[in-house]
Amino acid sequence: MLKKALITGITGQDGSYLAELLLSKGYEVHGIIRRASTFNTGRLNEIYADPHLGKSGLFLHYGDLSDASALARLIGKIQPREIYNLAAQSHVRVSFDSPEYTTDITATGTVRLLEAIRETGIQPRFYQASSSEMYGMVREVPQTESTPFYPRSPYGCAKVFSYWITVNYRESYGLHASNGILFNHESPRRGETFVTRKITRAVAHIQAGLQDKLFLGNLDAKRDWGYAKEYVEAMWLMLQQEKPEDYVISTNETHSVREFLQVAFEHAGLNWEKHVEIDQRYYRPAEVDLLIGDYSKAKRQLGWAPKTGFVELTKLMVDADVALLGRHRRGEIKVSS
Repeated sequence: MLKKALITGITGQDGSYLAELLLSKGYEVHGIIRRASTFNTGRLNEIYADPHLGKSGLFLHYGDLSDASALARLIGKIQPREIYNLAAQSHVRVSFDSPEYTTDITATGTVRLLEAIRETGIQPRFYQASSSEMYGMVREVPQTESTPFYPRSPYGCAKVFSYWITVNYRESYGLHASNGILFNHESPRRGETFVTRKITRAVAHIQAGLQDKLFLGNLDAKRDWGYAKEYVEAMWLMLQQEKPEDYVISTNETHSVREFLQVAFEHAGLNWEKHVEIDQRYYRPAEVDLLIGDYSKAKRQLGWAPKTGFVELTKLMVDADVALLGRHRRGEIKVSS
């Protein structure tokens, strides 16, 4: 029987890596994309360029988590065996500026998707992308599946709602629904406004003489950073289990933004202190100071563990942005300035 999967947020970092993984496993992959005036499928280009991925099994459909009827029609038409809900307004700082939009897409959008599943009467396995931002002002260190939530942003609050509504549909309707509580996960496909990619992109531009200063906010915030390409495998593993459960996916290490800066700039032969300046605009109204996850349950039940360490990941991202800028300067590709 052909395995079909539906991914919301397929054009994002996680969605593109997950699509690659599923295609490599012989899935027919369907993705929901929003209609925009410019092409927003750049992260999927590597799929189309890879002759081994079976790109003929990739189908994109226009839709949005704000449109419940369209979601129901798509799910009824596709009849997916697995659904991965990765779509969200996922930028924490932006969620303070657009709390209503963040809530509508990140929280209510999950309800619309779950209701569309219920109304169509199919029984897919459902993955909800939960977030370490739900822990916020952490109640214990490290954070586990049983650590109480204390979100510190509209994004974190919306993710807490999505987490519990997923649990509710699992318990109320027998849906095979799992939450993946993913701690920060980065890659060369990370959005350029997120702090890690903002740093590695700036390193490439400073090294090339195209930029001199990098403006950042709180350098002392500590995060548990892993490699997104590895984290999507954990998503898939959750939906292969006989029983749906919730899992922390992390590295059980924490590092500050300052440490990320040091590794990134030193890898390029630069002194970060000469180029980085603090801008109060990048501080959050309420900060999350320390995140570190305990992935022991995922290791025990899923057989999953991170493979790429913090330093290796940071250098990997710097090298990718240096290479990307080089290709741009040679006229091979176009990137935003």
